[in-house]
Amino acid sequence: MKILIIEDEKLAAEKLANLLQQVQPAAEVLSIQDSIDGSVAWLKENGCPDLVISDIHLIDGLSFNIFAQVKMSCPIIFATAYEKYAIQAFEVNSIDYLLKPIQKDRLEQALNKYSKITKAPSQNQSELYQQFQKLLSDKNKNYKARFLCKLGNKIKSIPAQNIAYFYSKDKMTFLVDHNGQRLPVNNTLDEIDKMLDPDHFFRINRKYIAHFDAISEIHPYFKGRLKLKLQPTVEDDIVVSTEKSPVFKAWLDR
Repeated sequence: MKILIIEDEKLAAEKLANLLQQVQPAAEVLSIQDSIDGSVAWLKENGCPDLVISDIHLIDGLSFNIFAQVKMSCPIIFATAYEKYAIQAFEVNSIDYLLKPIQKDRLEQALNKYSKITKAPSQNQSELYQQFQKLLSDKNKNYKARFLCKLGNKIKSIPAQNIAYFYSKDKMTFLVDHNGQRLPVNNTLDEIDKMLDPDHFFRINRKYIAHFDAISEIHPYFKGRLKLKLQPTVEDDIVVSTEKSPVFKAWLDR
């Protein structure tokens, strides 16, 4: 089995290659590419391997852009931390979807699925779709996707993924988007905390809930606490308590 790995994190790519050797010793990793441009060039020069294992977020964009430029005749296994791209992954010939950090047993299951599909090419897209839906059924939960905010005489709907953080001040709650726009919301932080996807948002302390992408710096602080820097910047000291620091680190490392 000849495999192309597309992954922009060097350590993650090396770990995946090592796992492949453990699970499938006969597998040969032909190349590790870390970008859309590099992957497109490699595929045009070498053609499709037996299998592609690809991250979705690369240094120069989403890997779906690769498969929009190169016609793929081989199956693809996607490996990523983001479930929201699952159905789009299926639409570009994906046979499975692995959530990071990749576990050995899940990789083995995905390779077994690859083997079954290649031995039974008559399996149709409908059957694959049913398998893919089943794969995600236990993972998907309904979290709030948008927040209604009043801006002057207008009402705006802000997608959750566009929100950098929520904070409370003077008995009011605000959201700040990644562009620095601040808008009031009707819910309390306690209510909002239950609405958000915990893979992407963390309750830092009494006053702040932050999106992973908004955390730009983390520094050790007194007595085992952590001090954070958020983007867009805030005047407050953003501190994770001693008790919550281990949970926060585990959330960062999932």
